[in-house]
Amino acid sequence: MATCWQGLWAYRFYLIVFFLPIFLLPLPILVPTKEACCAYTIILMALLWCTEALPLAVTAFLPVIMFPMMGIMTASTVSLEYLKDTNILFIGGMMVALAVETWNLHKRIALRVLLIIGVRPALLILGFMLVTAFLSMWISNTATTAMMLPIAHAVLEQLHKMPTDRDVEEGRHNPAFELQEQKEETKLDEKDNKQDCPALPTPSESKIQQNKEQLRFSQGLSLCVCYSASIGGVATLTGTTPNLVLQGQVNSIFPRNGNVVNFASWFGFAFPAMIILLLLSWVWLQILFLGFDFRKNFGLGEQSKNQERAAFEVIRREHKLLGPINFAEKAVTFLFVLLVVLWFTREPGFFTGWGNLAFSDENGKSMTSDGTVAILIAVIMFIVPSKIPGLTQKPGNPGKLKAPPALLTWDIVKKKMPWNIVILLGGGFALAKGSEESGLSKWLGDKLTPLESVPPAAIAFIICLLIAVFTECTSNVATTTLFLPILASMSQAICIHPLYVMLPCTLASSLAFMLPVATPPNAIAFSFGGLRVTDMARAGFMLNIIGVLVITLAINSWSIPMFDLHSFPSWAQSNTTGLCGVSQANVTTSSP
Repeated sequence: MATCWQGLWAYRFYLIVFFLPIFLLPLPILVPTKEACCAYTIILMALLWCTEALPLAVTAFLPVIMFPMMGIMTASTVSLEYLKDTNILFIGGMMVALAVETWNLHKRIALRVLLIIGVRPALLILGFMLVTAFLSMWISNTATTAMMLPIAHAVLEQLHKMPTDRDVEEGRHNPAFELQEQKEETKLDEKDNKQDCPALPTPSESKIQQNKEQLRFSQGLSLCVCYSASIGGVATLTGTTPNLVLQGQVNSIFPRNGNVVNFASWFGFAFPAMIILLLLSWVWLQILFLGFDFRKNFGLGEQSKNQERAAFEVIRREHKLLGPINFAEKAVTFLFVLLVVLWFTREPGFFTGWGNLAFSDENGKSMTSDGTVAILIAVIMFIVPSKIPGLTQKPGNPGKLKAPPALLTWDIVKKKMPWNIVILLGGGFALAKGSEESGLSKWLGDKLTPLESVPPAAIAFIICLLIAVFTECTSNVATTTLFLPILASMSQAICIHPLYVMLPCTLASSLAFMLPVATPPNAIAFSFGGLRVTDMARAGFMLNIIGVLVITLAINSWSIPMFDLHSFPSWAQSNTTGLCGVSQANVTTSSP
């Protein structure tokens, strides 16, 4: 019997792929409508994404097969959804990020900031969180975590070495890292000596206590890196894939939205939320792993500057190994800064951008997009040489001259570009388009009409909680891909601004803090050892709650004037059959 169960478990993915479509077949057979056929496809893909019986990207191809065969859309129409402007933005942004990684510019920035902030326990955690969050705004969360964790553990290894007399003299012993130890012994006067004093800890007990403190600090530092990578990614449109899913879904479902979600508008909304969440996370992790003795955590005890020098040694050595900044790093830095400036100034909304001035259509709208800018900078990186132009000798062949490689080469792109995400994005856009063409969106919106009596703030809060739980066991990209079209239909049915429910869903999909399998950064941190699932769940549970509260604050405060969330927009009204009033019921500005 045990062998039978083991066999079923070993072949579970094959069984799921085979039996799941058959199990769901009664839906399109008993209800032979386009809406039911589209619902069949969406439910099938949702379950395959949740179980990961097939690779996520392979499941994303199902609309190309299902929609034409079910008479929902033609194959050519479905295929067009797989390479939209949002996909181009992702490809261009990733190319620039790959150039930054190739020339170790991100590592130089990280080490430099850590040298500036210092290595006192609380400040060290804050330093790693700030650096990781900043880098994950521009390069992938996974790559950021994979780079920062080895640096963190190298610093910990140096700090946890047993000090010798020479170490103390040379400053290689930092008392600030003896976390939450017994209070320093005070001198006893003659009267106290006559009284019975409690026994002091034996050296073995002190050693055990110190090892526990070092383990807690190691756990806290590992978690702070992976958590801040997920938190930092929400700040920019290209920082994490769910943000791009939102932009693509809004443009697909509401084609007349006037580019309401662009790099500048998203940054203005998400960056303050990221900063608040990051700082609150730092406070929580400090309390959880370092304790409440903030004076000790900040290393404010009596100690000389020489005693802190050893803590900088490993960071300074790693920074020194990078050598002086070279031409390639300078060129990549310049192009990267140029990219960010062009993104912010293309169509900012509060003043006329260069896109409106130089490349506008007959209506004055910019014909360029954020994807245009990203691809432009990426192409330039393929052109600019990595060394000051000039001919160099080819290694091993002094007689043959060789030009230096470009800042970015196609070999690097082929090896490191996550093409599966491009396909996954396209699959989500195809689902949204199929829901609209089949009438499923309208049907679903009609069924959600009773929610009109629920306060909008309560709806947003419940959505945050639901998505934060769902994303713990499902890919954040799949989560947003499945829920955003449903929320768009709901917003049209109850006449609230679509972004009022779609923005919280997108941000909450990045609150995957509790399980190692929730996100790649969590898995990387877990693989370094020293962490149990209970440690991550205990820290992540409170972070989920903090994240939901911060998102609720953001959507009910500064986002309202930014996106005009107090009224139902005309671009969303044009997609509905029923007419919503020009003014929506006032959105409460207080948290539920």
